[in-house]
Amino acid sequence: MELTDTARRSELTTVIRAYHRAVIAPYTDRIQARIDAERSTLSRRLLSEGSAAVLAALGPTTRWQNPVLHVRYPAEDRDLHLNGRGLTLVPSYFCWGSPISLADSSLPPVLVYPLLHEAPNPAPEHVSPAGRRHESLSNLLGRTRATILRAAEAGSTTGELARAAGVSAPAASRHATALRDAGLITSVRRSASVLHTLTPLGAALLRTDHGFRPGSGSGSGPVPYRTG
Repeated sequence: MELTDTARRSELTTVIRAYHRAVIAPYTDRIQARIDAERSTLSRRLLSEGSAAVLAALGPTTRWQNPVLHVRYPAEDRDLHLNGRGLTLVPSYFCWGSPISLADSSLPPVLVYPLLHEAPNPAPEHVSPAGRRHESLSNLLGRTRATILRAAEAGSTTGELARAAGVSAPAASRHATALRDAGLITSVRRSASVLHTLTPLGAALLRTDHGFRPGSGSGSGPVPYRTG
């Protein structure tokens, strides 16, 4: 077997690292933001509705029928008995199709399930991506959006953003759209509500830009389940 050869293993490692730099690393922030949004969504559901609601919301490849979690698992037909053990849920950006679990049932139970991917909002044809980003960032001036940005830090619905900023829900939705277009928050629809959370860029902005604080300055100047 060629991988037993040190030189071959080194060559394979170099190729894999080069592939990661070229194909995956440029999208790390987007991937992390999507996972963070899923974690916030499930954490809120766990606190408000309980573990059964979390299991019922894992997507179309699973079905919760108390006390059994049915999983579409084409590789084989088998039962995994927890026997009092906890189940670690791992949302995966790269798991497409069906969830997967560890083959050895004696190991701690783990279920890796695919995230539901949503198509990004297309930019207008007459505006380049760079121009759209620049335009969106310029729209961030103002106390209301800064307040909404900070309210999204712990994950908030549109209604919660509206209450935090003291504006109507439609107004909060418009401000959230501007923040999302600027790459500072991400929004995920769950049932009848939309949950807004910070992207890594938005979190970095709140950490480093001390000017982005609700109430600072004057007038309309800038103020601002791990599930596995």
